[in-house]
Amino acid sequence: MLAKIAVEAAVYAIDKPYSYHLPADWQARPGMRVSIPFGRSNRLSEGVILSVEEGTEDGLKTAVALLDREPLLDEGMLRLAAFLRERYFCTFYDAVKAMLPAGVWVKAERCYTLPAEGPDRSRLSEPLQLLLKTIEDLGGSAGEQELRKLLSDRSEDLQVLVRRGYLKTDRALQTRSADKTETMLSLSVLPEEARGYAAAQKRRAPMQAAVLELLAVAGCVSQKELCYFTGASRETIRRLRDLGYVEEAQQEVLRSAVHTPVRPAEPLELNADQRYAFEGLRRQSTAEKPGVALLYGVTGSGKTAVYLSLIRACLDEGRSAMLLVPEISLTPQLVELLTAHFGEQVAVLHSRLRIGERYDEWKRIRRGAATVVVGTRSAVFAPLVNPGLFILDEEHEHSYKSEATPRYHAREVAIWRGLRERALVVLGSATPSVESMYRARSGQYSLYTLANRYNGRSLPAAEIVDMKQELRAGNGSSLSRRLQEALRQNEGKQAILFLNRRGSSRMLVCVDCGHVPQCPNCSVNLTYHRANGRLMCHYCGFSRPVYETCPVCGGHLKMVGFGTQRVEAELQTLLPGKKILRMDADTVTASNSHEVILSRFRDENIPVLIGTQMVTKGLNFENVTLVGVLDADAALYVDNFRAAETAFSMITQVAGRSGRGREDGLALIQTMTPENPVITMAAKQDYDGFYALELPLRQLRGCPPFADLLTVTFSGLQEEQVATSALRFRSMLQSALPGSGLTVRVLGPAPASVAKVSNHYRYRLTMSLQNSREARQLLSWLLRRFSKDKENRGVNAFADINPYE
Repeated sequence: MLAKIAVEAAVYAIDKPYSYHLPADWQARPGMRVSIPFGRSNRLSEGVILSVEEGTEDGLKTAVALLDREPLLDEGMLRLAAFLRERYFCTFYDAVKAMLPAGVWVKAERCYTLPAEGPDRSRLSEPLQLLLKTIEDLGGSAGEQELRKLLSDRSEDLQVLVRRGYLKTDRALQTRSADKTETMLSLSVLPEEARGYAAAQKRRAPMQAAVLELLAVAGCVSQKELCYFTGASRETIRRLRDLGYVEEAQQEVLRSAVHTPVRPAEPLELNADQRYAFEGLRRQSTAEKPGVALLYGVTGSGKTAVYLSLIRACLDEGRSAMLLVPEISLTPQLVELLTAHFGEQVAVLHSRLRIGERYDEWKRIRRGAATVVVGTRSAVFAPLVNPGLFILDEEHEHSYKSEATPRYHAREVAIWRGLRERALVVLGSATPSVESMYRARSGQYSLYTLANRYNGRSLPAAEIVDMKQELRAGNGSSLSRRLQEALRQNEGKQAILFLNRRGSSRMLVCVDCGHVPQCPNCSVNLTYHRANGRLMCHYCGFSRPVYETCPVCGGHLKMVGFGTQRVEAELQTLLPGKKILRMDADTVTASNSHEVILSRFRDENIPVLIGTQMVTKGLNFENVTLVGVLDADAALYVDNFRAAETAFSMITQVAGRSGRGREDGLALIQTMTPENPVITMAAKQDYDGFYALELPLRQLRGCPPFADLLTVTFSGLQEEQVATSALRFRSMLQSALPGSGLTVRVLGPAPASVAKVSNHYRYRLTMSLQNSREARQLLSWLLRRFSKDKENRGVNAFADINPYE
């Protein structure tokens, strides 16, 4: 048999389907993984079978091992991998690896094998001869881990034998199975015979009798339960097995990511606006080509109830559904809500699950046991059976865009899958991305609007606080006097404070010479963290103890700016004796810790929750009546064409967390630029006004939705070499453009916004163009040519479409 295989070891410059022979007795199918020799050295590598056909061909290598019992990817998912490869400039294997859970990855281990005809062993010392005899007894080949267990640490002896030709070494690939099993026990004789033996042994061996009597009634029981109910030991069970009365078998156990039982929910009641949106979306979902719909509703308008109604209708038709959220912190509330409505049909996928839990949830989805998937970005690849609905809540969020290869956007992947599966794709947001709203208003998407809050409550009142006036009044705190007063008066209620900067202070600065401690590996200032007394880099993780004096002149160091840790300290002084919770990347580390924080905030009625972007969206706490945006300018004045959109969305979204219950809400927005139109419109939650302001600016700059920005980033250890290679790439591009028929505006190359990360210098070339297949093919050809040029050795280049950095 012949197979086309995508090879793990093939880098982007040489990535293509490679042809291999497969042994005739293999039951190989597309979507399975194999171990194959690759390259001149024939080093073993992992590969994924893309196609299989009968026949032979001279000069082809033969695959070594089949790593899966059944295909991990069906034809549709393999086509999705091909889509990722073509659109996001990655290898086929990179695309496949992004789609599969960590539990199915393989591990590479050094393997030692006896050659067919080795040198004379009689010249070797006795320990080396014994080592070779051990490998011979193991079948002539053994892995390094197995040999270490048997022979303690004999790695030096193994290397001696390899150098002298007594052993050959290679990589062996094995599946790193994350399957969990438990031992099941059953009778291997008739129940009557077991009872007879139990009666005879009741006095002499009462534990054996109890085990046999229970098995005679129950039939098949797990070993753990059997020992618990009878008090028997494993030695007792082993004795019965040796006597031939009991037999063992391993049974798969699926670990669930949903640990807490939830009471079933009451049927949903939709108001008139929700009913109108739901019925329109249902009609669209039954069309031959359902397409994409944008559900635009103000914060608190009840978009989630529409989602649940759509999911219920989808399940009633025998199809499955997916609901994506941008933040892991949003999953606890949603999982609880979905489980209340759909029970065990719900599966959860996100990166904070344990590897085994994530793997088992993936298996449940693949088998059709779970028909409702809720998760973050990577859940878009879940192998749903007969999907009929894809929902992206808060579709405008940056976290739907991957920053690692492949650099996909979950929205684009969901739309592609919806088109292939004839499933409806619903994009929901109170502040839709400019691109999505433009497509909705131009007729490419359907548009449904929820203009009012579900419970008829008004949107929270908003006040803009001028922090320049606070400084003039002598208030250098992160909390304005107005916000301090509101927090004191918020007795019995709850408040959420938003600051998208973790740590204690943005940086330290010497008041004498102006020196600012910087990361030695990155071109950024170190952030002071009060909790551990260290200066830390948020890019590479470098940290060091805080300086007592300036390392340059010995002068006094002053803290400048503030982060969530400093705000927490100020709140403890302002509200003595009151509990305060902090939710940022420093506190959300362990599995489910975000769930613990949010549960405490709700159940213990803790007065204040301070956090980063994790607290800005999707949270629904009826007792929250006050929201404070501590630095509304933070996202506004950055080097990115989406800066205004990001600032507007964050302010609007977090303000919408207030006043969702019976009490009116208040949002206080602290800023140094109170007259900025983005901030004033966010305070009024005037999305239409912001959209009208932003759209012509996008058109003028040649940015989405009118054109796409395609960037190529170059990185390497030597800045001059990186800059030279980037200029060389631009020259190649300009030479290729005249005959391509493409209209392209080229900017750069120029240093990236953070020019050095982890000792690698970064330069960026930006192109404004229409993201067509022809444009991607040209760029792909240029990237391959660039990588093969020896003058660019040591410089890495990768492409990204409409990046968020």
